[in-house]
Amino acid sequence: MSGMDTRVAGGVGASALRPDGTLKVTGEFAYSSDLWLDDMVWGVTLRSPHPSARIRSIDVTPALAMPGVLCALTHEDVPGLKFHGLDHPDTPVLAIDRVRYQGEPVALVAADHPERARRAAAAIVVDYEVTEAVTDPWRAAFDPSCPKVQEGGNVLRHQPVRVGSVFEAPVVVTGEYEVGMQDQAPLGPESGLAVPAEDGGVDLFVATQWLHVDRDQIAPCLGLPPEKVRMTLAGVGGAFGAREDLSMQIHACMLALRTGRPVKIVYGREESFFGHVHRHPARMRYEHGATEDGRLVYVKAEILLDGGAYRSSSPAVVGNAASLGAGPYEVPNVAIDAYGVYTNNPPCGAMRGFGAVQACFAYESQMDKLAEACGISPVEVRVRNAVSQGSRLITGQVIDSPAPLAEMLRELEAFPLPEEPAAGGRDLRALPGGVAQTTHGEGVRRGVGYGVGIKNICFSEGFDDFSTARVRVELAGGEPHVLVHTAAAEVGQGLVTVQAQIARTELGIDRVTVAPADTRVGSAGSSSASRQSYVTGGAVKAACEAVRARLDKLAEENPGLTLPELLERSGPVEETREYRHRPTYPMDPVTGQGDSHTQLALCVHRAVVDVDVELGLVKVVELAAVQDVGRVLNPLALEGQIHGGTAQGLGLALMEEIQVVDGRVRNPSFTDYLIPTILDMPPMRVSILENADPAAPYGLRGAGEPPTLSSTPAIAAAVRAATGRPLPRVPIRPQDIALPA
Repeated sequence: MSGMDTRVAGGVGASALRPDGTLKVTGEFAYSSDLWLDDMVWGVTLRSPHPSARIRSIDVTPALAMPGVLCALTHEDVPGLKFHGLDHPDTPVLAIDRVRYQGEPVALVAADHPERARRAAAAIVVDYEVTEAVTDPWRAAFDPSCPKVQEGGNVLRHQPVRVGSVFEAPVVVTGEYEVGMQDQAPLGPESGLAVPAEDGGVDLFVATQWLHVDRDQIAPCLGLPPEKVRMTLAGVGGAFGAREDLSMQIHACMLALRTGRPVKIVYGREESFFGHVHRHPARMRYEHGATEDGRLVYVKAEILLDGGAYRSSSPAVVGNAASLGAGPYEVPNVAIDAYGVYTNNPPCGAMRGFGAVQACFAYESQMDKLAEACGISPVEVRVRNAVSQGSRLITGQVIDSPAPLAEMLRELEAFPLPEEPAAGGRDLRALPGGVAQTTHGEGVRRGVGYGVGIKNICFSEGFDDFSTARVRVELAGGEPHVLVHTAAAEVGQGLVTVQAQIARTELGIDRVTVAPADTRVGSAGSSSASRQSYVTGGAVKAACEAVRARLDKLAEENPGLTLPELLERSGPVEETREYRHRPTYPMDPVTGQGDSHTQLALCVHRAVVDVDVELGLVKVVELAAVQDVGRVLNPLALEGQIHGGTAQGLGLALMEEIQVVDGRVRNPSFTDYLIPTILDMPPMRVSILENADPAAPYGLRGAGEPPTLSSTPAIAAAVRAATGRPLPRVPIRPQDIALPA
């Protein structure tokens, strides 16, 4: 193969079609909730109705007395460790002596029909002693008299960042900001099928984001070695961080091992709201000092993140919020304190752009205040302070790859604005309120706003971030065929397509199959942090290069033979490779200094909105984005990621919030928890830049999360421009907008 032209259709840079695309569009794709075995039974979880209570007793005998019930389990039936967690095992498999949030799992039931299982679970008698719920994160963090949610105290991480000592300036702007609790709202609820095996182990087919970390939490709780917990990725109906923590995995396996039957668990929509973590709500206080021409002198901030009852990924969320808390701006003096706290509110963890999203809303709102105070435009104040290659982050880390933020802003500003309709010429369907005709445009005002976001790509702070790929080239039907096998979770982002594109590019073979992801191959890490194209793409590339080197050697030893002839003579050629990005380091616990991130990505948004200031309704007229992705691997899939990330940012800006009152969720349904639909998403203008990162495979830059950061503050800024209101909180509600009569 040496010297051969390996260019084939569907390689890197092409808009290769997704192998799962047609099946998903036609409704034939098999999601985890579609799993079925003839002899399977159904599992159901009993959950706490209280955010905080002691458990005096649990009586499962009423459930066991019901027809069709095979077993009912409590914490006493957990065969191994009783706790699990992503990096710290603090979450009970089933509540032991107390519950710490509404919806905490208390008991399990298996029955021969899902409705029988639900009725049996409801029949279990739990004697609760309700206790005081800690629901105010400020009190949890700073009030010494506050009860402890966890024995170690309520502050799970405090991360300061300290740079410089000058905290005086001619122009000072301050603000207090809030971000509500957002749900990932995957259309596919949590589900899976556990099958007991003859060797005493279990095979679990499940929708998840991280097969190996799931396995490494499940096995100790089942009292099994890891090799006896075999996991296969089932069809995933969206994730966005919701599937990074365990939900039904251990529960299904416990029931399967107890009954000796395959057990299927499928959450309904309401249970899904209680069965996974959410985006951390945040309270933030900011102070920006600048010169009279708008150049930053200092940033002071306090960022308080409500982690809920258990740890999950809260420490990493705090690290991101602290390290990126001043945004992509050059600022010589910084005093930031980021806190993550335990409360009796629902547990929070990973969601697209975690930590960075919350901080971005606050620092971008501050930049708009600063522009107004200095009498310059929102774009100009950002350009004057923009980072570039060679700039230092507030952690001292040098940006060592292209970061053309000023140029991106100028390009965004130059995009033509949508025309305003002539007086009396409005299409009523395009007004706030839409076809409901709640207005004829009398109180509608237009606003334009900008937002900038910076997001770390891949895992940070010293995490051993790697992926493994096995690549095999063999003859199939007389033609060369490539089989790519990784444990990387395809959660809808198009990773399966990208893996095949890389194999075609590196090996010059167009027939490529990506094997189902499972734990028979080494870990690929989580499908989060916009990392899979980087690390799993890097692993597939490395494995392909190793295979090609062997094929080249075979070609040299057997001149004149074609590739099919070489493979017929040698048999299959297979290589496995791990890929690691360059090392990162923990932030200093006192100063916050350190090279904590491996890669950074920038996205900028402009939003145009129409606001009915009498009714408090918003219509997003247009969104425009400029994003630097380093290298485009699949243009169509990339554009979909930018649109999708932007849509979730729009949801956070205007409609998405889990309403929690006294620790209780009030809107666990898509009737009351609103997510954007196609009617809410406006036309998008997208400009994609390619400034390669020399440290990354193909020069690529993770792209899925940055649009979620910058779209939210851009929309909020546009609504402020239309209404003149400060709007320090997202999502913006109608009562925040409507002007008094």
